[in-house]
Amino acid sequence: MKVLLTNDDGIQASGLHAFRRALLKVPGIELAVIAPDSNRSAIGRGITTRDPLYVEKVDFGDGTHGFQTDGTPVDCVRFATLGLLDFTPELIVSGINHGANLGDDITYSGTVAAAFEGVILDIPAIAVSQQAVRGEMGWSFGGELDFDAGARFAAGLVERWDDLPVESGTLLNVNVPAGEIGGVRVCTLGKRIYKDRLEKKSEEGARIRYRIYGDDPSYVDEDGTDFEAIAEGDIAVTPVHFELTSHRQLERLAAADLQSAVDFGVAK
Repeated sequence: MKVLLTNDDGIQASGLHAFRRALLKVPGIELAVIAPDSNRSAIGRGITTRDPLYVEKVDFGDGTHGFQTDGTPVDCVRFATLGLLDFTPELIVSGINHGANLGDDITYSGTVAAAFEGVILDIPAIAVSQQAVRGEMGWSFGGELDFDAGARFAAGLVERWDDLPVESGTLLNVNVPAGEIGGVRVCTLGKRIYKDRLEKKSEEGARIRYRIYGDDPSYVDEDGTDFEAIAEGDIAVTPVHFELTSHRQLERLAAADLQSAVDFGVAK
């Protein structure tokens, strides 16, 4: 199997290399690595359109190499599918992210964005994230991270990928809890409760400095969610697709008088 490994924490991130070493043990794998040259966390599905992109080969010191770019995680996937590599990936794996990507957080995550790009290109994908040792449930993290169990589990998913009932157009969002793992749950995305607030930091002439994203968020405590799984020490696996159309609203909206908006402000 031809596999692309990428991330949003950068080419030197410990999580990426733990994943890379585990993937190299999978029989029959052909692995390529393309990752940002520095941290691109929370960049979401950003792409680089107004500037050229630079790529540099990186020696990993174990007989293998990868590529680093000043682009985004999505750019990395595009590089892989547009000819930078000698093959077109058959599976995109992204991570292991430094910190969890739970619930609504996935819409901001560069890690998950790279996997979503695989879905858009009709390439199956897995995004993997690791909760920090201290077990916080926020989107930020502090302290030590242990990637060993998550890397083994994710590599195991890759090894048996062809046997998994994952439909086309679906990615697997995997979150690994800190500490001893109790089991694996297939679950829904939970609901975040964000606690952002506008904090004025200082004034410098006409410029005013603010901070928006301060306190760690909490979450809605519901059964069957990825939050519940991680809080109880289980790996959370969530199938995610990219269908954004609200089909329930199509008929009702089509019946509304939208044509009247065409003549808005026109004198009669």
